[in-house]
Amino acid sequence: MQGVLVSATDTGVGKTVLSAALVAAMRAAGVRALPHKPVLTGLEEPVAGDHDVLGAVADMHPQEVAPLRYGPPVSPHLATALCGADPIDPAALRARAQAAGRGGVAVVEGVGGLMTPLTDSYTLCDLAAELGLPLLIAARPGLGTINHCLLTLAAARAAGLEVRAVVLTPWPERPGALERSNRQTIARMGRVEVAALGRAKDSSRAELARIGSKLPWREWLAMSAPAG
Repeated sequence: MQGVLVSATDTGVGKTVLSAALVAAMRAAGVRALPHKPVLTGLEEPVAGDHDVLGAVADMHPQEVAPLRYGPPVSPHLATALCGADPIDPAALRARAQAAGRGGVAVVEGVGGLMTPLTDSYTLCDLAAELGLPLLIAARPGLGTINHCLLTLAAARAAGLEVRAVVLTPWPERPGALERSNRQTIARMGRVEVAALGRAKDSSRAELARIGSKLPWREWLAMSAPAG
């Protein structure tokens, strides 16, 4: 299975924009990128869902991107309980993720942060370890991000996961001393590449491809751009 798993230091820090930008940039370069969201919560929220954004950049139906969907904007283990649904089956979750990446490069977007519980005893970190995909960690560029990033890196490495990069997003056009210092400090203390993803002007495929193309995704995937 070739691809990356996009996790984060928290919820609402830019995982979906990062995932969509990667998919759009890869597809613009001729790489068949396939987005997958193993679990989606928050369908009750009056905004476009992550699966809508990811589906739009890959010409996929949103339900194909996210096969498990729940209404409450809570962690998956609580969402299933509130909905009266059966607990999530980790084996089935893993099998669907593996199948979703066949024939292309998988961009698997997690839910919440790395330690988010998918069941009472199974986390996103557990799923990442079973899939064996390298991680990209989305994080805020501002105050508090150093602690969040270093804790996430420690948890990932303790689980044997390979972190390709931390991606700070949205990176301001004119970063101040705080943002620049945060980027340098995370790279030095976390011993990790720290990239920056600018703010998208809109959610169009072309705009997401534009900002995504500035990321070194070929290096992260250890692959070359296709010829022609």
